[in-house]
Amino acid sequence: MSSDATTGQEGGYRKGPILLRGEQVPLTTSDERLLSTSESADWLHGDPWRVLRIQSEFVEGFGALAELGPAISVFGSARTSRDHWDYRAAEEIGRRLVDSGYAVITGGGPGVMEAANRGASLAGGTSVGLGIELPFEQGMNEYVNLGVHFRYFFARKTMFVKYASGFVVLPGGFGTLDELFEALTLVQTRKVGAFPIVLVDSAYWGGLLDWLRTSLVERGTIKASDVDLFTVVDDPEQAVEFLLSARDAANGLE
Repeated sequence: MSSDATTGQEGGYRKGPILLRGEQVPLTTSDERLLSTSESADWLHGDPWRVLRIQSEFVEGFGALAELGPAISVFGSARTSRDHWDYRAAEEIGRRLVDSGYAVITGGGPGVMEAANRGASLAGGTSVGLGIELPFEQGMNEYVNLGVHFRYFFARKTMFVKYASGFVVLPGGFGTLDELFEALTLVQTRKVGAFPIVLVDSAYWGGLLDWLRTSLVERGTIKASDVDLFTVVDDPEQAVEFLLSARDAANGLE
């Protein structure tokens, strides 16, 4: 990666709480260095200190979000343009969630994340962005009013789950799929309790559902009931209504 490859929306490169520009931009990310293998014993001297840095990310994240209140994590592509239906849908979802008493949590970047943060912010709610150190496609969008930057994906992913009462997943790429299946795994293995997950746009997710029902269920790698761990809808109103119904059911109101 060249020194000017990561400009983000802040005109710089985020490395945890540090902002870097120009020749100060590193050639590798913190995650890449953490996961790299080495034939020498240099890791013995560096990794114990890295553990303290990882610990600080959890402490900072917990401290920033501990008083957040009910919240929903919204996921989707960072590459979605502002004139796309997905962007408009995410913005409406953000607004409807705030109107329903929720804060909105996203990855803090552009595209669908920006849209959900925008809807939440313009509705007068708490709009959370959990940023990540990346060599591209990142930078905290202007609609975040509570932002936390992370070096490590796993620390950030913990915050998405710990402080959310449910997930809304709009069309996205590998990162979105990673977050979706992380949540599904936690629910399937009962690492978390009742945790509503709603996918928006049946045309986009239809192929994935067919694959789950055929390749996975038929081979016996998942149960048929595992496909019912999430719901697919086609518009923002349905997505939020599903979350509210799940909340009412959890509170014994249905």
